[in-house]
Amino acid sequence: MKTVLYTALALLAFAGNSILCRLALGADAIDAASFTAIRLLSGIIVLATIMKMTQSKSTITSGGSWKASFMLFLYAVTFSYAYVSLETGIGALILFGSVQITMILVGLLSGSRFHYFEWLGVLVAFAGFVYLVMPGVTAPSLIGFILMSIAGIAWGFYTLAGKGSVNPLCDTSSNFLRTLPLVIVLVAVTFQHSTMSQKGILLAVLSGGIASGIGYTIWYAALGGLSAIQAAVVQLLVPVIAAVGGVVFADEHFSFRLVLSSLMILGGILAVVLGKYYSEQKASSKT
Repeated sequence: MKTVLYTALALLAFAGNSILCRLALGADAIDAASFTAIRLLSGIIVLATIMKMTQSKSTITSGGSWKASFMLFLYAVTFSYAYVSLETGIGALILFGSVQITMILVGLLSGSRFHYFEWLGVLVAFAGFVYLVMPGVTAPSLIGFILMSIAGIAWGFYTLAGKGSVNPLCDTSSNFLRTLPLVIVLVAVTFQHSTMSQKGILLAVLSGGIASGIGYTIWYAALGGLSAIQAAVVQLLVPVIAAVGGVVFADEHFSFRLVLSSLMILGGILAVVLGKYYSEQKASSKT
């Protein structure tokens, strides 16, 4: 029950990031650069507080890496700029679809062999992306699509960089802290064009401190009770939750294109995940 609760809260936090970002940027309550800076700074403060409250000095060690921190920053900044022009559900779909496809392709390039069922899943998911951005009245912004795809790729590499982490909370806190120089550069470059309101600042703080800082911590706690296959599959629920949140909180609407492309992308990725699991189980039964 604890794992189920942690998983549910983490998925809500992931979807919450999309909803909060869209509410802030879609309503021009804050500019994308300021939202990114406040989000990361809030994450740093919250994670540092959690570290101090939960870990003794003897267990706190330096962790993370500059590469992971750069990927975290790249994800955060492209995520924000993408949501200037993307609706909540579409943005989450592109993000998590890109994350899963990135990790699948990295595995393929690393020497993993795909079963024909897995190849079929990749083709269906890719076709879903093509259909999503085909010209039409309900097609998302091409720039927004590209930016969110970059965000997904960056988050995929950030996730891969954290594999084998002995102290995930410490590594995450260190990665957030290492984004500080990049945040300073971002603020210095965009300061003259910044626009902020109390609502925008509050949404950015909630996104960074609660949905990101605490959300990521809860997710790490949930991972202790989830298998890799379960962790991959449950994340596919995030775009659905985000789309519903966009309808409820941001007055957005479901479109046939979003529904069909969601089924194609998420169904294709699910086929790859389940195909990989089946192949591993079949191989282990022979040994």
